[in-house]
Amino acid sequence: MVLHPADAPAVPDATARVARAAFPKGCLAMRVRDELDVLFRDVEFVAAFPVRGGPGLSPGMLAMVSVMQFAERLTDRQAAEAVRGRIDWKYLLGLELEDTGFHFSVLSGFRERLVAHGQEERILDLLLERLGALGYLRVGGRVRTDSTHVLALARELNRLEFVVETLRCALEALTVATPGWLRGCPVVDASWQKRYGPRADTFHLPREKEARAGLGHTVGVDGFALLEAVHHPKAAAWLRELPAVQVLRQVWVQHYERTDTGGRRLEVRWREVKELPPGTLGIVSPFEPDARCSVKRDTVWHGYKVHYSESCDDDLPHLIVAVATTPAPADDSTQLAPVHEMLERRGVSPGEHFVDGGYTSAALILAARADGIDLVGPLPPASDRQTREGRGFALADFQINWQEKYAVCPTGAKSRYWGSATTPEGQPRSVVVFPDWECRTCKVRELCTNGFTRRLTLHPREEHELLQQQRAEQATSGWRQRYGRRAGVEGAIHQAVHTIGIRTSRYRGLARTSLAHILSAAALDLHRIDAHLTGHPLAASRHSHFAGLRLAA
Repeated sequence: MVLHPADAPAVPDATARVARAAFPKGCLAMRVRDELDVLFRDVEFVAAFPVRGGPGLSPGMLAMVSVMQFAERLTDRQAAEAVRGRIDWKYLLGLELEDTGFHFSVLSGFRERLVAHGQEERILDLLLERLGALGYLRVGGRVRTDSTHVLALARELNRLEFVVETLRCALEALTVATPGWLRGCPVVDASWQKRYGPRADTFHLPREKEARAGLGHTVGVDGFALLEAVHHPKAAAWLRELPAVQVLRQVWVQHYERTDTGGRRLEVRWREVKELPPGTLGIVSPFEPDARCSVKRDTVWHGYKVHYSESCDDDLPHLIVAVATTPAPADDSTQLAPVHEMLERRGVSPGEHFVDGGYTSAALILAARADGIDLVGPLPPASDRQTREGRGFALADFQINWQEKYAVCPTGAKSRYWGSATTPEGQPRSVVVFPDWECRTCKVRELCTNGFTRRLTLHPREEHELLQQQRAEQATSGWRQRYGRRAGVEGAIHQAVHTIGIRTSRYRGLARTSLAHILSAAALDLHRIDAHLTGHPLAASRHSHFAGLRLAA
């Protein structure tokens, strides 16, 4: 192993001369070193490394290599080869020309240390701290946020393949951990090797519906038998703690049911599709137990969701200032508070935050205003039938007296009841009911209700007034022009997908995938600072020649 100094060295003279000769106009790696100096120092990562033992590779250097690896979309092997053989990377890292680098496996070990010690955010924190000191970020500026889907690093499986692979993975883990115990397990025989020896995608599953159901039932019985053996009092307690066995237990609970029919054995039944757990709970792959299934319009995917927040001040480069990774079904609105906390911790809390409708609600807008942030995003229209159809007396047509707790309809009738209610999510609401004798005799009843009486469901006063005000503002051209600034974040998503390659996760597990997205955000920032330094303008909207042709009406 090559030993490096405890802190980042200056660029050796020989390395600098050869790099200047090879790249007279400079390149990304050289400009990062010249303009940003040393971004990551070893002292920033001491929490992830032991204080005893011999010297090793510089964690600051490994952090820089990890970011450049994403900036240039390299594998671990390619990144290690770049350190060993590329002069621009040696210049960036301050290495001698003769430095032979390190083995590629060091990079995966470094990532594991960051995840294990909660140091994932440290890389982006240090980069943004440096960029802020150079004046590329400001407090009270503008930020915009959007999310995109990320595919898990696992093949999609149908239900039969899924349960077969889950049981096979548990058997593989037990074979590696304790082959003697599995060999002596009374429930495992030679027929299991035929069913679970090869991967499920290497042999043909039955085509007939009855045969597939029979195989699914057999797999279920085998899985329960293995779980009973693992949880037997005479079995070692650590067997049931193996991750693959834990996944097997969860999957069998989700996909099978055992009922007592009065016999000696419990009856095993394969659950119907409608009985499966929701996407937030359902495991979709034994190889990626953190991944979940989600649907957005016509897109169905297994994996995660990543949220990028980008600064968007006109006179500064647009930089990624926050990134958050969640399971695929997680609602966008749940990430608004964490993003604001990240921005405040990094000293770039915005004055305006542009988001789409998935991040907004009246309560969230009010909470953001309490923190000094103007959350700009569309609120959904009222859900009453009259608003949807654009005909009749909508909620906005009623007069609400909050102090005396009554409402007046457009014809002058006064409500008879005002009570409190709670949504399934625990949000407070007020319920207003009008007298049925007034509604029955009303001449314009068909414009108001199809029932005996009209009921109104109201948000708390502050939220209600905000909803009415902003819904009216959203129809104006001024609000739409202001909100148009949010559209630029789509370019950040496009660059992350096509330049960095975040559409499919590089690693398995939510924590490792989150680290990958943090590294991708740092890599995007380096690309954008480089474009700013070289005067490369932001890409404009492309229009075809035909679109600009003037044609007769």
